[in-house]
Amino acid sequence: MPLKAFAAAALLASATIAGAQTPAPPAEPVVVASGEAIVKRAPDRAFVSIAAESRAKTSRDAQKLNAEAMTSVLGKLKTAGIPGEAIQTTGYDIQPEFDYAGGKQTVRGYVARNSIEVRVDELSRLGDILDIAVGAGATSVAGVRFDLKDRTGAEREALRLAVEDARARADAAAAGAGLKVDRIVRIEEQHTNTMPPPRPMMAMRAEAQAPTTPVVAGELEIRATVTLTAVIR
Repeated sequence: MPLKAFAAAALLASATIAGAQTPAPPAEPVVVASGEAIVKRAPDRAFVSIAAESRAKTSRDAQKLNAEAMTSVLGKLKTAGIPGEAIQTTGYDIQPEFDYAGGKQTVRGYVARNSIEVRVDELSRLGDILDIAVGAGATSVAGVRFDLKDRTGAEREALRLAVEDARARADAAAAGAGLKVDRIVRIEEQHTNTMPPPRPMMAMRAEAQAPTTPVVAGELEIRATVTLTAVIR
């Protein structure tokens, strides 16, 4: 090996050994704890899906009948005090319907369907609103989803309680090892879907004559889960 190359290799080996002899700073001991909290609230708002379905021999006639039915529904809802901004169209379609005979299909007619979602901010009136919609021409109610006007406040309360739970667990874990929590270095929220699913309801037909529809809101659960990392001494 040439002298210069040998000297360079020797220098590199020396630097490597010197670096290996420098100890890395010891990692601080930590404890990782999970916390969970559930906040229960009585719902004060509801969203309901309402649809009007119309059938006719031609697509144009089906569309016309459906427009008349939904116009009637929307008019009655607004007369009942539902503001326009609380009503949203969620679907509209016109589809052919077929008869099958002798291995052939023939168009029997057309069905037009218009679906809306209505926000009801007075739960005591929800049953009446459903009855008004059905009486005005709606042919089905697909489901009701209950919610909170101040969902953000409930979610933050659950998050605060979850952090408290995680801190208490970290304290207990550290105490079990004869140590104490020195400082918290990380808090992570475990995101989950907290939106309540819609509760299915049986379809209601406009021609049905029934008493006021009873609705029971029950109670909502707002959950929060966090992971906390703390240095212990």
